[in-house]
Amino acid sequence: MTALPVYRWHLAPDGLATRRQLRAMNLRPGGQDVVAELQRPRRTRGPLVAYLYRIDRAKPVRPMTPAKWAALAKANTARRTCPACRRDAGYVIPPSLGTCVNCAHSLGLAA
Repeated sequence: MTALPVYRWHLAPDGLATRRQLRAMNLRPGGQDVVAELQRPRRTRGPLVAYLYRIDRAKPVRPMTPAKWAALAKANTARRTCPACRRDAGYVIPPSLGTCVNCAHSLGLAA
């Protein structure tokens, strides 16, 4: 096993990108191996590490299928539905409350 080259923050060579940078270009790693590491030093803890991939080997992002869109819509609806009153709150229910704000106030959960 060979060691990966390590680059400091903002000093990676052209042609390499992180997953987020690839996604911003509508690309994905596409099964390729990590080719380098990007490290951002921190004062109190170990460095932040990001893995770098070659842009020329990246593949286009797969488009969402109608089934995936439907599943995503169903999941988001479940996150907005209050378990106490069963209504769509119009926003994502905070996990700290567990119910919509109106129900949380009536139960004395919210300050």
